[in-house]
Amino acid sequence: MTKRINNSSFILILVSMLLSVSCNRDVVFTDFFEIPEKTWSLSDIPSFEVPINDTLNSNNIWLMIRTGSDYPYRNIYLFVTASTPGGITITDTLQYDLADEKGNWYGKGFGNIHALNLPYKTNVYFPLKGNYMFKIQHGMRIENLNGVYDIGLKVEKIRK
Repeated sequence: MTKRINNSSFILILVSMLLSVSCNRDVVFTDFFEIPEKTWSLSDIPSFEVPINDTLNSNNIWLMIRTGSDYPYRNIYLFVTASTPGGITITDTLQYDLADEKGNWYGKGFGNIHALNLPYKTNVYFPLKGNYMFKIQHGMRIENLNGVYDIGLKVEKIRK
């Protein structure tokens, strides 16, 4: 017995697909770094080279992290170093909550994996065309941070 899709369901599916495709047009850059053996060492500093051609529109920059239930803390400290094509370097110290006080993880999850988009910078104008470098290091007080699967960076153009 085959299942038929009525017209309203078909239109809803079609609109959902079009919206998901159109939303991706605003993504300037996205990439992930897989953490070896799901243990992030202080010496592992993922770097992301972001090519920028648009100096007129503003952007939001997101950090993305995937952790497992074996991640031992409910927060994370990060050091993010951003470098411009002109050689200017800025380092930010950031702290994010990954779970609430009761241990309920934020973000999306499947099984014991939890994915979370973390706002890094909003309404950013890149002043120069060229490659911007972003380096991310964990800032926890231990050498090897267990339960971190991936760390990523996403740059999205803001529509006016």
